[in-house]
This record gives sequence, structure tokens and C-alpha cells, in this order.
Amino acid sequence: MVEKLINEFYYFLSTYLRENFTLPSDLVEILKVKILNNPLVDWLAALVISLLFYLFRKQLIKFLEYILKTISEKFENPLGAKFFKIFNEPITWKILLIGFTASYSVLKFPQFIDEIVLDLNTSLNYIIIGWIIILFLDFLHNFYTYKYDNDDRVDLKDTIVKFGVRLLKITTVIIIFILLLQTWGYDIRGLLASLGLVGMAIALAAKDTARHLFGSIMIFTDAPFKVGDWIKTPDVEGTIEDIGMRSTRVRTFAQALVSVPNGNLADSAILNWSKMDRRRIKMTLGLTYSTTSLQMKNILQEIRSLLKNDEDIHQQTIYVHFSEFAESSLGIFCYFFTKTTRWGEYMEVRERIYLEIMRIVEENGAAFAFPSHSIYIEENNTLAKDENV
Repeated sequence: MVEKLINEFYYFLSTYLRENFTLPSDLVEILKVKILNNPLVDWLAALVISLLFYLFRKQLIKFLEYILKTISEKFENPLGAKFFKIFNEPITWKILLIGFTASYSVLKFPQFIDEIVLDLNTSLNYIIIGWIIILFLDFLHNFYTYKYDNDDRVDLKDTIVKFGVRLLKITTVIIIFILLLQTWGYDIRGLLASLGLVGMAIALAAKDTARHLFGSIMIFTDAPFKVGDWIKTPDVEGTIEDIGMRSTRVRTFAQALVSVPNGNLADSAILNWSKMDRRRIKMTLGLTYSTTSLQMKNILQEIRSLLKNDEDIHQQTIYVHFSEFAESSLGIFCYFFTKTTRWGEYMEVRERIYLEIMRIVEENGAAFAFPSHSIYIEENNTLAKDENV
């Protein structure tokens, strides 16, 4: 398209100059001198066209960059202003390539040279396109990093995105390489067949790796946990220390480091304790059978009051009830939650509540029961009399 416009402009300009300006005959003869079957005037025109593209390439890029910057500021996109700068080099080479093609179109060469130049031009266009695609993939990765900079799962996401970008880059290079071979007349059917066989062999050999990779993607999309979470699975329990492409490392409470393949982890039931918004305390207090009904009533009321007025206890769910007559105790069922889910803080709250309950029981004159049995021995007086006779 550009070459056609330049040819038409060149034809119009040369016609206009011939009709409106008269050059000295000696100069005309010099311009008609043929070099490689092309008159000198065509060589000069080709040189001028190439120089114009070379000299004005930076101005053209700045103009395009200004347009994109204006658009990005309108939409308040901080990355948009940097978008065009990423592609400065390939676009510069594309402008120079257009200039070369336009200048070449002014000249006339044998068909075999035209075919070589055409193949070379096509090959360079493929390389520039591949270059732009690779830079665009890097741009998308940087854009993702900016957008999800505060995301809790950024480590896992960044790992998967990096892997995806790398895979797309390799695919791009392979496609460009195949297109280059096809451009220069090589038969690529055998190469594609070989790649298919190699791909099947790799797929069979890397079956487990692929399974773990898809497991990573499932973990990425479902987000059942993040780094720092306390999880429990049928195989391991501990804190997530690192989430990789193939495996997840879990630090157990014994401080051992366990690597769990992501495929196995994605297929397992995962209990994430860190997702709790509150932490449960459940217990049954046992008081001795010597506790009176009045004492029991007062103890229940004071425990309920204690829990309802405690800032560290979640007020939505509080159950304190006289629940059973056990073998050796009177049972008080207590069921409530702490607001904190942190293990250390939870232990401190639970300890304080337990001590307060002990104080309430003691102040009401009751006592805690423990497993015991009472044995009653009844003397058989009748039997004793008979034996004396």
C-alpha cells in the first residue's frame, strides 16, 4: 500500500518536473546513464526515499507516541503512556523496511532478484511481528504485576503468568521459524510430523508434570489458600510457605518442610483454618452432685454474663446450659467463639475465660467433679442371726 502510493507520487512528481522545468541537456544525459539496468535518476530517487524514511523515523514515532499518550491520559491509564515506548525499536525497523521496499519499487531488476528481495522482505516482516508479539507479552506481564501488586496470591499468580508468557514466547518463536522456512521454499510437512511425534513422546513422559501443572492452575483459579495460611489435608497439616509451579511447600508444626505435588493437593479436601473469621471454644463442665439447684442457676447466669460482656468473645453464638446428669457429675455445656483466630491470642483468651469460670464456681461454693464411684455396703442382719444360732 505504501509502496504503491510512493510509486504514484514519484510518477506524478517526475511528470510534473518534466513538464514545468527544463534541465540542461548535459545533466539530462547524466541522469539517463544506466547503472545495473536502471537510470541514475531512479537510483537518486530511491536514495532520496530511503533518506527521508531514515531522517523522519524518529519524528514519526514521536507523533504516534504523542497520540497514544493523549489517549492514555484521557482514560487515566498510567501504563498506556509507556505502551508505545516498548515497541519503539521494532516499529523503527518496520519504518526503515517500508522505506527500503518503497525505494526498491522505484528500481527495476530481474525477476529472480525481485523474488529474493520479496522473500527477504516477508521474512523481516515475520521477524518484526514476532518481536512485537514477544514485547507485547512482556507488556501484559508488567501490566498484570501493576494491577495485582497488592493481591495476596500475587506470588502464585506471578509464577503461573511467567510460565504462560514463557510458553507463548516459545510458541511464537517456533511459529515464526516455521513461517520463515515456508517463505524460503522448504517443505515443512516432515518437520510438522516430527514435531507431532516429539510432542506425543514429551506428553507421555511428562504426564505427571502436566497433572501437577493443571493442579497449579486449579489452585490459582480457586484460591483455596495463600502463603502463610494454616491448612490441613489428609496428608499434611501446617503453614503454607511457598506455592510453586509443580509443588507447594508446607511447614509442619514440628518445623519439618513437606513438598506436596500440586496435582495431589488439588485433588484433596483442604481444610483452611486461616479462613476462620472466629475460633470455637467447646467444652462440658462437670460439677459435683452436691451442687444445689440454686448454685447451678447462679453459676449459669454468671458464666453467661461473663461471656456476653467480654470484648474478645463473639456475641453472635453463645450457649451455656445445664445439659446432663452424667455418671459422676452435673454437666454444663459451653459453646462460644473468640473474635481472634490467631493461635497465641486464642490461647490467651481461652485461658482467661477458664480462670474466670473457676472463680465463679468457687465463689458459689460448688466444686468440679472428677470420675469417681461410690460403693455402699449393706449389712444383712438376718443372715447374721441365723449364723449365731
